[in-house]
Amino acid sequence: MSDLKSKNILVLGASGVLGSTLATKLAAQGATVMATSSSLESAERVPQAGNPRLLVDLTNPESIRVLIDYLIESEAKIDGIVNATGVVAFGNFTDLTSEVLTKLFAVNTTGPIRLIQGLLPALKLSSTSGNAPFIVNISGVVAESPMAGLAAYSSSKAALYAFGQAISRELRKDGIRVIDARPGHTETGLAGRAIGGVAPAFPQGMSADQVADRIVKAIVEDEKDLPSTAF
Repeated sequence: MSDLKSKNILVLGASGVLGSTLATKLAAQGATVMATSSSLESAERVPQAGNPRLLVDLTNPESIRVLIDYLIESEAKIDGIVNATGVVAFGNFTDLTSEVLTKLFAVNTTGPIRLIQGLLPALKLSSTSGNAPFIVNISGVVAESPMAGLAAYSSSKAALYAFGQAISRELRKDGIRVIDARPGHTETGLAGRAIGGVAPAFPQGMSADQVADRIVKAIVEDEKDLPSTAF
């Protein structure tokens, strides 16, 4: 059982519906939440629980490097990273532009990977200080069951899932736990903000509260994987 009281947790994508819900629920557990958003405009959607509010553009390696350098050089304590970032695109993969494909993988895969890699020294320090640091990636059900009409999105999330599975073994010796969460369709409004294509008619999904509660429960109870069947 992990006590989140007074732990310092970085929530990536805290301006989104799921990210903001997670930030609020983690703060309710007594954690200090650092929150990222991609722009000053989206930072206005970060909940009050997120403080400080930090900017990072996951499509820009220099922006990622600036945030890493700031957190490491300021000796910010980081006991956990929750990656709730994500963009989606719909349609046949032959119709996707190279710009959409590049952004999908930058935001969903390579950007978070770069950020997590750069912040590992802080997580390792947390472990040597006697804490139980963790990383949470939300890859989603498409990482288990790739969908037609969502080929690029599915592959970007499947790559994130594979990354988490591999580093969970690499980081075990450092005392860092890695959790991958693969909830099914969740009502976050993401489908309505697609960067390409038009969303099909999805059935009613789970609420952000339901998904966030399950993820926080997994963090507290030292779970290591959240397949779609766990939601």
